[in-house]
Amino acid sequence: MAAPAMEHPAQPTIEAFEAVLRRHDSATLALEEWCNTRGFADPAQVTAHGSKARVGEPPAAVVSHLELREGESVAMRNVKLTCGQTVLSVAWNWYVPARLTPEMNAALDASDAPFGKVVAPLGFRRQPLENVRGQAEGCPEGTISTHRAVLILPDGRPLAYLIECYTAANLADSL
Repeated sequence: MAAPAMEHPAQPTIEAFEAVLRRHDSATLALEEWCNTRGFADPAQVTAHGSKARVGEPPAAVVSHLELREGESVAMRNVKLTCGQTVLSVAWNWYVPARLTPEMNAALDASDAPFGKVVAPLGFRRQPLENVRGQAEGCPEGTISTHRAVLILPDGRPLAYLIECYTAANLADSL
């Protein structure tokens, strides 16, 4: 009797990828789950590479969503989220430093730690604003899905405004 044929894992789909993203308030945790499932790296750890926290004049839509109070400023990070050597997302994250602890702000300024991991102790929830299948304005070539969202603190105050451009590498064959 012949041995049963080995089954090959199914080709990943955008639907499966989007389902993982919907299960998490943190894109970082979703990408780590996806990275682990797809076998992109062992351990499946996501890091943020790119520009660190910068203060600047954010777009009006960002200011509106963040509901700034008197004296509050906005910082921004533009990063590539990677798992191993695989770039899974290019993201822009505008946030209110005054709503973080000094230790969180220091970590965002001085490390490759993803925003979601740094601020996880705050217990935020994700409020999706827009999901676009494919490349939306401002996203790089090859974007398969674009998400805009606001992270909300337990007291209802907005913490961050996000634009996440997920790369085609998410659907590539695992390594």
